[in-house]
Amino acid sequence: MKASIVLYTSDLRLHDHPPLRAATREAEEVVPLFVRDPGIEKAGFTAPNRAAFLADCLAGLDAGLRERGGRLVVRAGDPVRIVRELVGSTGAERVHVAAGLSAYARGRADRLRTALEGTGAELVEHEAVVTALQPGELVPGGKDHFAVFTPYHRQWSAQPLREPLAAPRALTVPSGVRSDAVPRRADVEGVSPGLAEGGEAAGRALLAAWRRDGVSRYEEMHDDLAGDGTSRLSPYLHFGALSAAECVHRVRAAGGAGADAFVRQLCWRDFHHQVLAARPAAAHKDYRPRGDHWRTGRSAEREAAAWREGRTGYPVVDAAMRQLAHEGWMHNRGRLLAASFLTKTLYLDWRLGAAHFLDLLADGDLANNQMNWQWVAGTGTDTRPGRVLNPLTQARKYDPEGDYVRRWVPELRGIEGRAVHEPWKRPAGEREGYPRPLVDLAEGRDRFRRAREKG
Repeated sequence: MKASIVLYTSDLRLHDHPPLRAATREAEEVVPLFVRDPGIEKAGFTAPNRAAFLADCLAGLDAGLRERGGRLVVRAGDPVRIVRELVGSTGAERVHVAAGLSAYARGRADRLRTALEGTGAELVEHEAVVTALQPGELVPGGKDHFAVFTPYHRQWSAQPLREPLAAPRALTVPSGVRSDAVPRRADVEGVSPGLAEGGEAAGRALLAAWRRDGVSRYEEMHDDLAGDGTSRLSPYLHFGALSAAECVHRVRAAGGAGADAFVRQLCWRDFHHQVLAARPAAAHKDYRPRGDHWRTGRSAEREAAAWREGRTGYPVVDAAMRQLAHEGWMHNRGRLLAASFLTKTLYLDWRLGAAHFLDLLADGDLANNQMNWQWVAGTGTDTRPGRVLNPLTQARKYDPEGDYVRRWVPELRGIEGRAVHEPWKRPAGEREGYPRPLVDLAEGRDRFRRAREKG
């Protein structure tokens, strides 16, 4: 076969890439194509931090392809039109793409298939590579998805995963194929100053280092806010710079309780994708409605703004929100605390929080972001929808010496030890303008429970 096209979407890597592997095996020349799709941009999925991380991923992919004799072809516009044009100019007989999980991606594949009719080229849609197992691959009897994590995890853990594929050693891009410039992080405005470097090389280096030095401590450290014992791999998984299946294989090979605990988190990721694939409306509507009448009005707006700014008066919540603003990432325990505080202590709509997270998170994955928010809000898959996380109790447990708080809330660095979690008990001079709590925790909890009882 003379030529094939590989359409990259959320799979920006060379390793463990079934479409790329198939194309390089069958064709003399391959066009690795990434299209900057205005449909994606209009949907709001190009927030600055993700746009910058995406630029890193594309630059890294281009560099990796050039090391193998190829290059990345970048175009802007309708991907269906661009692919059809490239089929005509290169004589490509096949277009390879990994199946998408969203309704938009499925519609794009349908349009591609129709557009290629009569061109002599066919669309080859490979299994999705965003998750370790495909959404819908595991289904309970008589239902279209698992609504509870534990039975899903039990079956997921027993399933064999495909073996990861090696990156191609070489490939040739047809001469004369035009490409736009590869995007640069430097051209993106409004990026968080501490945003991590993106790209496959950075992701693989991080995975190797964490597997060597971090996974053995993961079970005991993953909730330690100051210790930051998490992998920080989520942005690389979101953009497909790392393969979820390969991560499972490599971490399992390390063995031990830490490996099991981390693989469980990857299973949670797959679980949320299979929920949203079966119930796409859950991206914006309650998965399990509770009759909530979320607070609105000026007071609610003022409190939501204080939450976004990290000025709620509860230091561990504020530290998490400031970490998000600075890094475009937040510790998982911090995400739980920030979300619980907004939805159950302030009793504000989970969609407000989910939108703010998507504005800033480099790993802003629709399935995991929305379904995690719903889980915390009690409108999702949590089997204990009424649980409320107390930020003081949680801070004493997961930041016992207050190091996480002092790292992100400089106004409180003069307060030593765990006293930093209740700064309103300290002299005003030690708080440097830090606000008093927006709400009493007991009052907020009782308000939430009364509202749920009425609903």
